[in-house]
Amino acid sequence: MTVVGTRLTWAQLRDLKCDELEGAADGWGRASNRADAGRDRIERQLLNGLRETQHGAAAEAAVRRMRQLGRNLSYVYTECGLVRTALNSLAFEMRAQQRVLRDALDEAAALRFTVHADGSVTYPEAGEGLIDGKPLAGGTVSAGPAPGLLPPSGLVAPNPHAARARDIADRVAAAVRTAGEIDWRFAGILRKLRAEEGLKVPDRTWTDAASDAASVRAAARGYLRSAIPYDATPAARRTWWAHLTDEQREEYLAVFPDQIGNLDGIPALVRDTANRDNLQLLIGKLEGESGERAETRLAGLREIDRQLRAGGDPPMYLLGIGDEGNGRAIVSYGNPDTARNVSAYVPGLNTSLDEEFAKGDLKRARDTAIGMQQHDPSSASIVWLGYDAPQSPDGFNSLDVMGDERAEKGGAAFNRFMDGISATNENDDPHVTAIGHSYGSRTVGAATQHGDGIPGVDDIILVGSPGVGVDRADELGVGEDHVFVGAAENDVVTQLPSKRQSVAGAVGWAAAGPVGAYLLGDAADQEDDDLWFGKDPASEAFGARRFPVDDGPRLVGGHGLSIDAHSQYFDPDRDASSANSIALVAAGQPQRLKYERYR
Repeated sequence: MTVVGTRLTWAQLRDLKCDELEGAADGWGRASNRADAGRDRIERQLLNGLRETQHGAAAEAAVRRMRQLGRNLSYVYTECGLVRTALNSLAFEMRAQQRVLRDALDEAAALRFTVHADGSVTYPEAGEGLIDGKPLAGGTVSAGPAPGLLPPSGLVAPNPHAARARDIADRVAAAVRTAGEIDWRFAGILRKLRAEEGLKVPDRTWTDAASDAASVRAAARGYLRSAIPYDATPAARRTWWAHLTDEQREEYLAVFPDQIGNLDGIPALVRDTANRDNLQLLIGKLEGESGERAETRLAGLREIDRQLRAGGDPPMYLLGIGDEGNGRAIVSYGNPDTARNVSAYVPGLNTSLDEEFAKGDLKRARDTAIGMQQHDPSSASIVWLGYDAPQSPDGFNSLDVMGDERAEKGGAAFNRFMDGISATNENDDPHVTAIGHSYGSRTVGAATQHGDGIPGVDDIILVGSPGVGVDRADELGVGEDHVFVGAAENDVVTQLPSKRQSVAGAVGWAAAGPVGAYLLGDAADQEDDDLWFGKDPASEAFGARRFPVDDGPRLVGGHGLSIDAHSQYFDPDRDASSANSIALVAAGQPQRLKYERYR
Protein backbone atom coordinates (compact mmCIF):
# COMPACT_ATOMS: atom_id res chain seq x y z
CA MET A 1 0.00 0.00 0.00
CA THR A 2 1.26 3.44 -0.80
CA VAL A 3 1.59 6.05 1.91
CA VAL A 4 -1.10 8.75 2.09
CA GLY A 5 -0.03 11.79 0.09
CA THR A 6 2.50 9.91 -2.05
CA ARG A 7 2.22 8.89 -5.68
CA LEU A 8 2.97 5.39 -6.89
CA THR A 9 5.91 5.29 -9.31
CA TRP A 10 6.57 2.77 -12.03
CA ALA A 11 9.70 1.63 -10.20
CA GLN A 12 7.61 0.86 -7.09
CA LEU A 13 5.11 -1.06 -9.17
CA ARG A 14 7.90 -2.99 -10.86
CA ASP A 15 9.53 -3.91 -7.56
CA LEU A 16 6.32 -4.75 -5.68
CA LYS A 17 6.63 -8.24 -4.18
CA CYS A 18 3.20 -9.74 -4.71
CA ASP A 19 4.36 -12.99 -3.15
CA GLU A 20 4.65 -11.14 0.17
CA LEU A 21 1.00 -10.11 -0.12
CA GLU A 22 0.12 -13.74 -0.80
CA GLY A 23 2.23 -14.83 2.17
CA ALA A 24 0.27 -12.45 4.39
CA ALA A 25 -2.95 -13.85 2.92
CA ASP A 26 -1.82 -17.35 3.85
CA GLY A 27 -1.33 -16.21 7.45
CA TRP A 28 -4.87 -14.85 7.60
CA GLY A 29 -6.05 -18.10 6.01
CA ARG A 30 -4.44 -20.12 8.80
CA ALA A 31 -6.17 -17.92 11.37
CA SER A 32 -9.48 -18.47 9.56
CA ASN A 33 -8.92 -22.25 9.55
CA ARG A 34 -8.13 -22.32 13.26
CA ALA A 35 -11.35 -20.44 14.02
CA ASP A 36 -13.26 -22.86 11.80
CA ALA A 37 -11.76 -25.86 13.59
CA GLY A 38 -12.65 -24.35 16.97
CA ARG A 39 -16.19 -23.64 15.88
CA ASP A 40 -16.55 -27.16 14.51
CA ARG A 41 -15.31 -28.69 17.77
CA ILE A 42 -17.79 -26.64 19.77
CA GLU A 43 -20.79 -27.40 17.56
CA ARG A 44 -20.11 -31.07 16.82
CA GLN A 45 -18.41 -32.25 20.02
CA LEU A 46 -18.63 -30.03 23.07
CA LEU A 47 -22.26 -28.97 22.73
CA ASN A 48 -23.40 -32.51 22.02
CA GLY A 49 -21.45 -33.75 25.04
CA LEU A 50 -22.97 -31.11 27.28
CA ARG A 51 -26.52 -31.88 26.15
CA GLU A 52 -26.07 -35.62 26.64
CA THR A 53 -24.32 -35.59 30.03
CA GLN A 54 -25.27 -32.37 31.85
CA HIS A 55 -28.67 -31.02 32.90
CA GLY A 56 -29.99 -28.11 34.91
CA ALA A 57 -29.53 -24.35 35.01
CA ALA A 58 -25.73 -24.48 35.08
CA ALA A 59 -25.64 -26.76 32.04
CA GLU A 60 -28.06 -24.49 30.17
CA ALA A 61 -25.88 -21.46 30.97
CA ALA A 62 -22.80 -23.34 29.75
CA VAL A 63 -24.58 -24.23 26.50
CA ARG A 64 -25.47 -20.55 25.92
CA ARG A 65 -21.88 -19.48 26.50
CA MET A 66 -20.54 -22.20 24.23
CA ARG A 67 -22.96 -21.15 21.50
CA GLN A 68 -21.83 -17.55 21.85
CA LEU A 69 -18.21 -18.66 21.58
CA GLY A 70 -19.07 -20.67 18.49
CA ARG A 71 -20.80 -17.62 16.99
CA ASN A 72 -17.73 -15.51 17.74
CA LEU A 73 -15.45 -18.04 16.07
CA SER A 74 -17.78 -18.15 13.08
CA TYR A 75 -17.34 -14.40 12.75
CA VAL A 76 -13.54 -14.70 13.07
CA TYR A 77 -13.56 -17.41 10.41
CA THR A 78 -15.56 -15.21 8.04
CA GLU A 79 -13.62 -11.99 8.54
CA CYS A 80 -10.16 -13.61 8.42
CA GLY A 81 -11.20 -15.42 5.26
CA LEU A 82 -12.28 -12.11 3.74
CA VAL A 83 -8.92 -10.53 4.59
CA ARG A 84 -7.14 -13.47 2.97
CA THR A 85 -9.12 -13.13 -0.25
CA ALA A 86 -8.77 -9.35 -0.31
CA LEU A 87 -4.98 -9.69 -0.12
CA ASN A 88 -4.91 -12.43 -2.74
CA SER A 89 -7.15 -10.39 -5.02
CA LEU A 90 -4.90 -7.38 -4.54
CA ALA A 91 -1.86 -9.46 -5.52
CA PHE A 92 -3.74 -10.89 -8.51
CA GLU A 93 -4.71 -7.47 -9.87
CA MET A 94 -1.31 -5.91 -9.16
CA ARG A 95 0.41 -8.73 -11.03
CA ALA A 96 -1.69 -7.94 -14.07
CA GLN A 97 -0.46 -4.32 -14.04
CA GLN A 98 3.10 -5.48 -13.48
CA ARG A 99 2.82 -7.51 -16.68
CA VAL A 100 1.60 -4.45 -18.59
CA LEU A 101 4.49 -2.42 -17.20
CA ARG A 102 7.05 -5.15 -17.85
CA ASP A 103 6.02 -5.49 -21.48
CA ALA A 104 6.40 -1.74 -21.98
CA LEU A 105 9.82 -1.64 -20.27
CA ASP A 106 11.04 -4.66 -22.26
CA GLU A 107 10.02 -3.01 -25.53
CA ALA A 108 11.79 0.21 -24.50
CA ALA A 109 14.97 -1.69 -23.72
CA ALA A 110 14.86 -3.56 -27.04
CA LEU A 111 14.56 -0.24 -28.90
CA ARG A 112 17.31 1.37 -26.74
CA PHE A 113 14.82 3.88 -25.33
CA THR A 114 15.26 5.26 -21.82
CA VAL A 115 12.31 5.29 -19.40
CA HIS A 116 12.89 7.97 -16.76
CA ALA A 117 11.69 7.98 -13.17
CA ASP A 118 8.79 10.29 -14.02
CA GLY A 119 7.60 7.95 -16.78
CA SER A 120 8.84 10.03 -19.70
CA VAL A 121 10.63 8.19 -22.51
CA THR A 122 13.72 9.34 -24.43
CA TYR A 123 14.29 7.96 -27.89
CA PRO A 124 17.42 8.22 -30.11
CA GLU A 125 17.88 9.84 -33.51
CA ALA A 126 16.63 7.83 -36.42
CA GLY A 127 15.49 8.05 -40.03
CA GLU A 128 16.61 10.83 -42.34
CA GLY A 129 15.43 14.26 -43.26
CA LEU A 130 13.48 14.76 -46.46
CA ILE A 131 15.72 17.66 -47.53
CA ASP A 132 19.24 17.09 -46.19
CA GLY A 133 19.12 13.33 -45.58
CA LYS A 134 20.65 13.70 -42.11
CA PRO A 135 19.44 11.54 -39.18
CA LEU A 136 16.43 13.02 -37.44
CA ALA A 137 17.03 14.19 -33.90
CA GLY A 138 15.86 12.12 -30.94
CA GLY A 139 13.73 13.50 -28.12
CA THR A 140 11.74 12.89 -24.97
CA VAL A 141 7.98 12.38 -24.72
CA SER A 142 5.59 12.01 -21.82
CA ALA A 143 2.23 10.33 -21.59
CA GLY A 144 -0.68 12.26 -22.99
CA PRO A 145 -3.45 13.64 -20.78
CA ALA A 146 -5.54 10.49 -21.29
CA PRO A 147 -3.19 7.53 -21.79
CA GLY A 148 -4.50 4.89 -24.09
CA LEU A 149 -7.36 6.93 -25.53
CA LEU A 150 -5.48 8.50 -28.48
CA PRO A 151 -3.44 6.15 -30.65
CA PRO A 152 0.08 7.29 -31.53
CA SER A 153 -0.06 9.02 -34.91
CA GLY A 154 3.47 9.15 -36.36
CA LEU A 155 2.59 12.54 -37.83
CA VAL A 156 3.31 14.40 -34.60
CA ALA A 157 7.08 14.19 -35.19
CA PRO A 158 9.07 13.03 -38.19
CA ASN A 159 11.33 10.74 -36.14
CA PRO A 160 9.87 7.21 -36.57
CA HIS A 161 10.73 6.45 -32.89
CA ALA A 162 8.55 9.25 -31.55
CA ALA A 163 5.24 7.48 -31.93
CA ARG A 164 6.50 4.27 -30.34
CA ALA A 165 8.05 6.22 -27.47
CA ARG A 166 4.71 7.94 -26.84
CA ASP A 167 2.93 4.57 -26.88
CA ILE A 168 5.38 3.16 -24.31
CA ALA A 169 4.98 6.24 -22.11
CA ASP A 170 1.20 5.88 -22.32
CA ARG A 171 1.33 2.21 -21.32
CA VAL A 172 3.66 2.88 -18.40
CA ALA A 173 1.43 5.69 -17.16
CA ALA A 174 -1.74 3.59 -17.59
CA ALA A 175 -0.25 0.67 -15.62
CA VAL A 176 0.85 2.98 -12.80
CA ARG A 177 -2.47 4.83 -12.71
CA THR A 178 -4.51 1.59 -12.67
CA ALA A 179 -2.27 0.10 -9.97
CA GLY A 180 -2.79 3.20 -7.86
CA GLU A 181 -6.57 2.88 -8.21
CA ILE A 182 -6.36 -0.80 -7.24
CA ASP A 183 -4.21 0.10 -4.24
CA TRP A 184 -6.67 2.64 -2.89
CA ARG A 185 -9.70 0.44 -3.58
CA PHE A 186 -8.30 -2.44 -1.58
CA ALA A 187 -7.03 -0.14 1.14
CA GLY A 188 -10.63 0.97 1.69
CA ILE A 189 -11.87 -2.63 1.76
CA LEU A 190 -9.22 -3.76 4.25
CA ARG A 191 -9.82 -0.79 6.57
CA LYS A 192 -13.45 -1.92 6.94
CA LEU A 193 -12.50 -5.48 7.91
CA ARG A 194 -12.25 -4.99 11.64
CA ALA A 195 -14.42 -6.05 14.55
CA GLU A 196 -15.70 -4.20 17.57
CA GLU A 197 -13.71 -4.45 20.76
CA GLY A 198 -14.81 -7.01 23.32
CA LEU A 199 -15.59 -10.70 23.46
CA LYS A 200 -19.08 -10.65 21.95
CA VAL A 201 -20.22 -10.45 18.35
CA PRO A 202 -23.56 -8.58 18.42
CA ASP A 203 -26.12 -8.80 15.62
CA ARG A 204 -25.06 -5.46 14.17
CA THR A 205 -21.57 -6.86 13.65
CA TRP A 206 -23.01 -9.57 11.42
CA THR A 207 -24.78 -6.83 9.48
CA ASP A 208 -21.35 -5.25 8.92
CA ALA A 209 -19.94 -8.67 8.00
CA ALA A 210 -22.58 -9.02 5.27
CA SER A 211 -21.49 -5.65 3.87
CA ASP A 212 -17.83 -6.67 4.14
CA ALA A 213 -18.50 -9.89 2.27
CA ALA A 214 -20.30 -8.03 -0.52
CA SER A 215 -17.32 -5.65 -0.92
CA VAL A 216 -14.75 -8.44 -1.06
CA ARG A 217 -16.90 -10.50 -3.43
CA ALA A 218 -17.11 -7.57 -5.82
CA ALA A 219 -13.35 -7.05 -5.62
CA ALA A 220 -12.60 -10.76 -6.11
CA ARG A 221 -14.65 -11.24 -9.29
CA GLY A 222 -11.62 -11.53 -11.52
CA TYR A 223 -9.56 -13.48 -9.01
CA LEU A 224 -12.10 -16.13 -7.92
CA ARG A 225 -15.65 -15.81 -9.16
CA SER A 226 -14.85 -15.83 -12.88
CA ALA A 227 -13.47 -19.35 -12.46
CA ILE A 228 -16.69 -20.81 -10.98
CA PRO A 229 -18.14 -23.11 -13.70
CA TYR A 230 -21.69 -21.80 -13.79
CA ASP A 231 -22.34 -23.10 -17.30
CA ALA A 232 -20.95 -26.61 -16.67
CA THR A 233 -22.97 -29.73 -15.90
CA PRO A 234 -23.28 -30.78 -12.24
CA ALA A 235 -20.90 -33.68 -12.94
CA ALA A 236 -18.31 -31.27 -14.36
CA ARG A 237 -18.73 -28.98 -11.35
CA ARG A 238 -18.08 -31.90 -9.04
CA THR A 239 -14.87 -32.62 -10.96
CA TRP A 240 -13.87 -28.94 -10.83
CA TRP A 241 -14.30 -28.86 -7.07
CA ALA A 242 -12.40 -32.12 -6.60
CA HIS A 243 -9.39 -30.77 -8.49
CA LEU A 244 -9.08 -27.51 -6.52
CA THR A 245 -6.34 -27.28 -3.91
CA ASP A 246 -7.30 -27.16 -0.23
CA GLU A 247 -6.36 -23.48 -0.15
CA GLN A 248 -8.59 -22.69 -3.13
CA ARG A 249 -11.55 -24.51 -1.58
CA GLU A 250 -11.08 -22.68 1.71
CA GLU A 251 -11.04 -19.36 -0.09
CA TYR A 252 -14.17 -20.06 -2.12
CA LEU A 253 -16.01 -21.14 1.03
CA ALA A 254 -14.93 -18.04 2.92
CA VAL A 255 -15.76 -15.48 0.23
CA PHE A 256 -18.42 -17.08 -1.96
CA PRO A 257 -20.47 -19.31 0.35
CA ASP A 258 -23.59 -18.07 -1.44
CA GLN A 259 -22.30 -19.32 -4.79
CA ILE A 260 -20.70 -22.60 -3.70
CA GLY A 261 -23.56 -23.50 -1.35
CA ASN A 262 -26.16 -23.21 -4.10
CA LEU A 263 -24.13 -24.77 -6.91
CA ASP A 264 -25.61 -28.08 -8.04
CA GLY A 265 -22.91 -30.73 -8.30
CA ILE A 266 -20.97 -29.62 -5.23
CA PRO A 267 -20.90 -32.34 -2.50
CA ALA A 268 -23.55 -32.08 0.22
CA LEU A 269 -21.08 -31.65 3.09
CA VAL A 270 -19.46 -28.72 1.28
CA ARG A 271 -22.81 -27.13 0.44
CA ASP A 272 -23.92 -27.50 4.05
CA THR A 273 -20.76 -25.80 5.33
CA ALA A 274 -21.06 -22.95 2.84
CA ASN A 275 -24.77 -22.39 3.44
CA ARG A 276 -24.47 -22.36 7.22
CA ASP A 277 -21.99 -19.51 6.84
CA ASN A 278 -24.11 -17.75 4.25
CA LEU A 279 -27.12 -18.13 6.56
CA GLN A 280 -25.37 -15.94 9.13
CA LEU A 281 -24.55 -13.34 6.47
CA LEU A 282 -28.17 -13.32 5.26
CA ILE A 283 -29.45 -12.90 8.81
CA GLY A 284 -27.00 -10.03 9.30
CA LYS A 285 -28.06 -8.43 6.03
CA LEU A 286 -31.78 -8.62 6.86
CA GLU A 287 -31.22 -7.34 10.39
CA GLY A 288 -30.00 -4.15 8.75
CA GLU A 289 -33.22 -3.81 6.73
CA SER A 290 -36.74 -2.81 7.71
CA GLY A 291 -40.19 -3.67 6.46
CA GLU A 292 -42.55 -6.63 6.53
CA ARG A 293 -40.65 -8.61 3.90
CA ALA A 294 -37.37 -8.45 5.83
CA GLU A 295 -39.10 -9.36 9.11
CA THR A 296 -40.90 -12.33 7.54
CA ARG A 297 -37.78 -13.62 5.84
CA LEU A 298 -35.71 -13.08 8.98
CA ALA A 299 -38.13 -15.15 11.08
CA GLY A 300 -37.77 -18.05 8.65
CA LEU A 301 -33.98 -17.85 8.56
CA ARG A 302 -33.72 -17.67 12.36
CA GLU A 303 -35.93 -20.74 12.75
CA ILE A 304 -33.77 -22.71 10.31
CA ASP A 305 -30.68 -21.51 12.17
CA ARG A 306 -32.23 -22.60 15.48
CA GLN A 307 -32.91 -26.09 14.18
CA LEU A 308 -29.42 -26.41 12.72
CA ARG A 309 -27.84 -25.41 16.02
CA ALA A 310 -30.09 -27.73 18.01
CA GLY A 311 -28.88 -30.73 16.04
CA GLY A 312 -30.84 -33.97 16.17
CA ASP A 313 -31.39 -37.17 14.28
CA PRO A 314 -31.58 -37.50 11.33
CA PRO A 315 -28.90 -34.82 10.91
CA MET A 316 -29.75 -31.72 8.89
CA TYR A 317 -27.85 -30.63 5.78
CA LEU A 318 -28.47 -27.14 4.44
CA LEU A 319 -28.15 -27.64 0.67
CA GLY A 320 -29.37 -24.23 -0.39
CA ILE A 321 -30.30 -20.84 1.08
CA GLY A 322 -30.97 -17.45 -0.48
CA ASP A 323 -33.23 -14.42 -0.38
CA GLU A 324 -34.04 -14.01 -4.07
CA GLY A 325 -37.71 -14.02 -5.07
CA ASN A 326 -39.88 -15.58 -2.38
CA GLY A 327 -36.75 -17.01 -0.78
CA ARG A 328 -34.80 -20.21 -1.32
CA ALA A 329 -34.16 -23.04 1.13
CA ILE A 330 -33.17 -26.65 0.51
CA VAL A 331 -32.81 -28.89 3.56
CA SER A 332 -31.97 -32.59 3.69
CA TYR A 333 -32.48 -34.90 6.65
CA GLY A 334 -29.74 -37.44 6.16
CA ASN A 335 -26.78 -37.15 3.78
CA PRO A 336 -28.06 -37.37 0.17
CA ASP A 337 -24.56 -38.21 -1.09
CA THR A 338 -24.24 -41.41 0.95
CA ALA A 339 -27.88 -42.55 1.24
CA ARG A 340 -29.12 -45.39 -0.97
CA ASN A 341 -32.60 -43.86 -0.95
CA VAL A 342 -33.15 -40.14 -1.54
CA SER A 343 -36.48 -38.35 -1.74
CA ALA A 344 -37.02 -34.71 -2.74
CA TYR A 345 -40.28 -33.00 -1.81
CA VAL A 346 -41.52 -29.94 -3.75
CA PRO A 347 -44.02 -27.80 -1.79
CA GLY A 348 -46.71 -25.74 -3.45
CA LEU A 349 -49.20 -22.95 -2.88
CA ASN A 350 -48.21 -20.14 -0.48
CA THR A 351 -44.81 -21.64 0.31
CA SER A 352 -42.09 -19.05 0.86
CA LEU A 353 -39.07 -18.63 3.10
CA ASP A 354 -40.91 -17.75 6.30
CA GLU A 355 -41.39 -19.20 9.75
CA GLU A 356 -44.30 -21.37 8.63
CA PHE A 357 -42.09 -23.03 6.00
CA ALA A 358 -39.23 -23.46 8.48
CA LYS A 359 -41.50 -25.21 10.96
CA GLY A 360 -44.07 -26.94 8.77
CA ASP A 361 -42.39 -27.95 5.52
CA LEU A 362 -39.15 -28.91 7.21
CA LYS A 363 -41.14 -31.13 9.56
CA ARG A 364 -42.71 -32.87 6.56
CA ALA A 365 -39.26 -33.72 5.21
CA ARG A 366 -38.06 -34.82 8.63
CA ASP A 367 -41.12 -37.03 9.21
CA THR A 368 -40.52 -38.60 5.79
CA ALA A 369 -36.85 -39.22 6.61
CA ILE A 370 -37.73 -40.88 9.92
CA GLY A 371 -40.32 -43.04 8.17
CA MET A 372 -37.91 -44.00 5.38
CA GLN A 373 -35.16 -44.92 7.85
CA GLN A 374 -37.52 -47.26 9.66
CA HIS A 375 -37.62 -49.26 6.44
CA ASP A 376 -34.03 -48.64 5.31
CA PRO A 377 -31.55 -46.73 7.51
CA SER A 378 -29.65 -45.57 4.41
CA SER A 379 -32.21 -42.92 3.49
CA ALA A 380 -32.35 -39.14 3.17
CA SER A 381 -35.32 -36.82 2.67
CA ILE A 382 -35.09 -33.33 1.13
CA VAL A 383 -37.47 -30.39 1.08
CA TRP A 384 -36.76 -28.28 -2.00
CA LEU A 385 -37.86 -24.65 -2.07
CA GLY A 386 -35.83 -23.74 -5.14
CA TYR A 387 -38.53 -21.83 -7.01
CA ASP A 388 -41.15 -19.13 -6.49
CA ALA A 389 -44.26 -21.03 -5.52
CA PRO A 390 -47.50 -19.11 -6.18
CA GLN A 391 -48.66 -16.86 -3.37
CA SER A 392 -52.37 -16.42 -2.72
CA PRO A 393 -53.64 -15.56 0.76
CA ASP A 394 -57.16 -16.54 -0.33
CA GLY A 395 -56.19 -20.02 -1.49
CA PHE A 396 -56.32 -20.99 -5.16
CA ASN A 397 -57.90 -17.69 -6.14
CA SER A 398 -54.81 -16.42 -7.98
CA LEU A 399 -53.64 -16.11 -11.58
CA ASP A 400 -50.23 -17.48 -10.53
CA VAL A 401 -51.82 -20.58 -9.04
CA MET A 402 -54.12 -21.01 -12.03
CA GLY A 403 -51.22 -20.71 -14.49
CA ASP A 404 -48.34 -22.95 -15.54
CA GLU A 405 -45.49 -20.43 -15.71
CA ARG A 406 -44.16 -20.87 -12.19
CA ALA A 407 -44.38 -24.64 -12.47
CA GLU A 408 -42.45 -24.59 -15.74
CA LYS A 409 -39.66 -22.41 -14.33
CA GLY A 410 -39.62 -24.40 -11.11
CA GLY A 411 -39.53 -27.69 -12.99
CA ALA A 412 -36.41 -26.66 -14.91
CA ALA A 413 -34.69 -25.60 -11.67
CA PHE A 414 -35.76 -28.84 -9.94
CA ASN A 415 -34.20 -30.86 -12.75
CA ARG A 416 -30.89 -29.04 -12.34
CA PHE A 417 -30.95 -29.78 -8.63
CA MET A 418 -31.77 -33.44 -9.12
CA ASP A 419 -29.02 -33.71 -11.72
CA GLY A 420 -26.68 -32.48 -8.99
CA ILE A 421 -28.00 -35.11 -6.56
CA SER A 422 -27.27 -37.79 -9.14
CA ALA A 423 -23.78 -36.41 -9.74
CA THR A 424 -22.75 -36.40 -6.07
CA ASN A 425 -24.41 -39.58 -4.78
CA GLU A 426 -21.73 -42.18 -4.06
CA ASN A 427 -23.87 -45.27 -4.67
CA ASP A 428 -23.79 -47.10 -7.97
CA ASP A 429 -27.56 -47.01 -8.44
CA PRO A 430 -29.33 -44.95 -5.78
CA HIS A 431 -33.12 -45.08 -5.49
CA VAL A 432 -34.50 -41.55 -5.97
CA THR A 433 -38.07 -40.35 -5.49
CA ALA A 434 -39.63 -37.02 -6.46
CA ILE A 435 -42.58 -35.92 -4.30
CA GLY A 436 -44.96 -33.14 -5.29
CA HIS A 437 -47.61 -31.68 -2.99
CA SER A 438 -50.35 -29.32 -4.11
CA TYR A 439 -49.00 -26.95 -6.81
CA GLY A 440 -45.66 -28.66 -6.21
CA SER A 441 -47.09 -31.72 -7.99
CA ARG A 442 -47.67 -29.51 -11.04
CA THR A 443 -44.04 -28.42 -10.76
CA VAL A 444 -42.87 -32.03 -10.61
CA GLY A 445 -45.06 -32.76 -13.63
CA ALA A 446 -43.45 -29.90 -15.53
CA ALA A 447 -39.99 -31.21 -14.60
CA THR A 448 -40.79 -34.57 -16.19
CA GLN A 449 -41.45 -32.87 -19.53
CA HIS A 450 -38.07 -31.11 -19.73
CA GLY A 451 -35.40 -32.96 -21.69
CA ASP A 452 -35.27 -36.63 -20.74
CA GLY A 453 -37.28 -36.13 -17.55
CA ILE A 454 -36.14 -35.69 -13.96
CA PRO A 455 -32.53 -36.91 -13.74
CA GLY A 456 -32.05 -40.06 -11.69
CA VAL A 457 -35.66 -40.33 -10.49
CA ASP A 458 -37.14 -43.84 -10.19
CA ASP A 459 -40.49 -43.10 -8.54
CA ILE A 460 -42.89 -40.16 -8.34
CA ILE A 461 -45.36 -39.46 -5.53
CA LEU A 462 -48.20 -36.95 -6.00
CA VAL A 463 -50.28 -35.87 -3.00
CA GLY A 464 -53.00 -33.24 -2.79
CA SER A 465 -52.62 -32.71 -6.53
CA PRO A 466 -54.75 -30.42 -8.74
CA GLY A 467 -53.26 -32.20 -11.77
CA VAL A 468 -49.74 -32.43 -13.15
CA GLY A 469 -50.03 -31.12 -16.71
CA VAL A 470 -50.35 -34.53 -18.39
CA ASP A 471 -53.27 -36.93 -18.65
CA ARG A 472 -51.57 -40.26 -18.07
CA ALA A 473 -49.08 -41.56 -15.54
CA ASP A 474 -46.98 -43.16 -18.27
CA GLU A 475 -46.24 -39.66 -19.62
CA LEU A 476 -44.17 -38.83 -16.52
CA GLY A 477 -41.14 -40.78 -17.71
CA VAL A 478 -40.85 -43.44 -14.99
CA GLY A 479 -43.57 -45.88 -16.03
CA GLU A 480 -47.11 -45.90 -14.70
CA ASP A 481 -46.27 -48.55 -12.08
CA HIS A 482 -43.81 -46.09 -10.52
CA VAL A 483 -46.26 -43.20 -10.09
CA PHE A 484 -48.07 -43.16 -6.73
CA VAL A 485 -50.95 -40.93 -5.69
CA GLY A 486 -52.51 -39.90 -2.40
CA ALA A 487 -55.79 -37.95 -2.54
CA ALA A 488 -57.90 -37.33 0.57
CA GLU A 489 -61.64 -37.51 0.05
CA ASN A 490 -62.15 -34.12 1.72
CA ASP A 491 -59.17 -32.38 0.07
CA VAL A 492 -60.84 -29.76 -2.13
CA VAL A 493 -57.64 -29.13 -4.10
CA THR A 494 -57.81 -32.69 -5.49
CA GLN A 495 -61.36 -32.04 -6.72
CA LEU A 496 -61.10 -28.64 -8.33
CA PRO A 497 -62.99 -28.27 -11.63
CA SER A 498 -61.22 -28.53 -14.95
CA LYS A 499 -60.71 -25.59 -17.28
CA ARG A 500 -63.44 -27.03 -19.51
CA GLN A 501 -65.95 -27.46 -16.74
CA SER A 502 -69.15 -25.48 -16.29
CA VAL A 503 -69.50 -21.75 -16.01
CA ALA A 504 -70.68 -22.36 -12.48
CA GLY A 505 -67.27 -23.72 -11.52
CA ALA A 506 -65.48 -20.76 -13.06
CA VAL A 507 -67.78 -18.33 -11.28
CA GLY A 508 -67.21 -20.18 -8.00
CA TRP A 509 -63.42 -20.05 -8.47
CA ALA A 510 -63.43 -16.31 -9.14
CA ALA A 511 -65.82 -15.61 -6.30
CA ALA A 512 -64.41 -17.71 -3.49
CA GLY A 513 -61.27 -19.57 -4.54
CA PRO A 514 -61.20 -23.33 -3.91
CA VAL A 515 -64.31 -23.38 -1.78
CA GLY A 516 -66.50 -21.76 -4.41
CA ALA A 517 -64.96 -23.79 -7.22
CA TYR A 518 -65.52 -26.99 -5.29
CA LEU A 519 -69.14 -26.28 -4.35
CA LEU A 520 -70.35 -24.83 -7.67
CA GLY A 521 -68.07 -26.73 -10.06
CA ASP A 522 -68.70 -30.10 -8.44
CA ALA A 523 -72.42 -29.51 -8.48
CA ALA A 524 -72.23 -28.73 -12.20
CA ASP A 525 -70.42 -31.93 -13.17
CA GLN A 526 -70.27 -34.90 -10.83
CA GLU A 527 -68.74 -37.29 -13.38
CA ASP A 528 -65.78 -35.31 -14.76
CA ASP A 529 -62.36 -36.80 -13.89
CA ASP A 530 -60.42 -33.77 -15.17
CA LEU A 531 -58.89 -31.24 -12.79
CA TRP A 532 -57.53 -27.78 -13.45
CA PHE A 533 -54.11 -29.04 -14.61
CA GLY A 534 -55.28 -32.17 -16.41
CA LYS A 535 -56.58 -35.60 -15.59
CA ASP A 536 -57.19 -36.35 -11.90
CA PRO A 537 -54.10 -38.33 -10.77
CA ALA A 538 -56.38 -40.42 -8.50
CA SER A 539 -58.59 -41.48 -11.40
CA GLU A 540 -58.44 -44.80 -13.20
CA ALA A 541 -57.92 -42.98 -16.49
CA PHE A 542 -54.68 -41.48 -15.23
CA GLY A 543 -53.31 -44.93 -14.45
CA ALA A 544 -51.17 -44.31 -11.34
CA ARG A 545 -51.16 -46.46 -8.20
CA ARG A 546 -53.36 -44.89 -5.52
CA PHE A 547 -52.52 -45.55 -1.88
CA PRO A 548 -54.99 -45.09 1.01
CA VAL A 549 -55.04 -41.87 3.01
CA ASP A 550 -57.28 -40.51 5.74
CA ASP A 551 -60.34 -38.63 4.50
CA GLY A 552 -59.33 -35.57 6.53
CA PRO A 553 -61.66 -32.98 8.06
CA ARG A 554 -64.73 -32.09 6.05
CA LEU A 555 -64.78 -28.87 4.09
CA VAL A 556 -67.68 -27.61 6.19
CA GLY A 557 -67.64 -28.69 9.83
CA GLY A 558 -68.52 -27.54 13.29
CA HIS A 559 -65.73 -24.96 13.25
CA GLY A 560 -66.61 -23.51 9.87
CA LEU A 561 -64.75 -23.98 6.59
CA SER A 562 -61.55 -26.02 6.63
CA ILE A 563 -59.05 -27.19 4.02
CA ASP A 564 -56.91 -29.06 6.60
CA ALA A 565 -57.41 -32.28 4.63
CA HIS A 566 -54.98 -30.79 2.11
CA SER A 567 -52.10 -30.49 4.58
CA GLN A 568 -51.86 -33.73 6.57
CA TYR A 569 -50.45 -36.25 4.06
CA PHE A 570 -46.95 -36.27 5.58
CA ASP A 571 -48.00 -36.21 9.24
CA PRO A 572 -47.68 -39.63 10.95
CA ASP A 573 -49.94 -38.47 13.79
CA ARG A 574 -52.80 -37.11 11.68
CA ASP A 575 -52.53 -39.50 8.72
CA ALA A 576 -50.36 -42.49 9.56
CA SER A 577 -51.48 -44.44 6.49
CA SER A 578 -50.43 -41.73 4.05
CA ALA A 579 -47.17 -40.92 5.83
CA ASN A 580 -46.16 -44.60 5.92
CA SER A 581 -47.10 -45.10 2.26
CA ILE A 582 -44.89 -42.16 1.27
CA ALA A 583 -42.05 -43.56 3.37
CA LEU A 584 -42.39 -47.05 1.86
CA VAL A 585 -42.20 -45.80 -1.72
CA ALA A 586 -39.33 -43.40 -0.95
CA ALA A 587 -37.42 -46.23 0.79
CA GLY A 588 -37.73 -48.39 -2.31
CA GLN A 589 -40.30 -50.82 -0.91
CA PRO A 590 -43.54 -50.11 -2.83
CA GLN A 591 -44.36 -53.84 -2.89
CA ARG A 592 -45.46 -53.46 0.73
CA LEU A 593 -48.09 -50.84 -0.12
CA LYS A 594 -51.80 -51.27 0.23
CA TYR A 595 -53.87 -49.76 -2.55
CA GLU A 596 -57.11 -47.85 -2.71
CA ARG A 597 -59.71 -47.91 -5.46
CA TYR A 598 -59.66 -45.16 -8.06
CA ARG A 599 -62.05 -42.27 -8.02
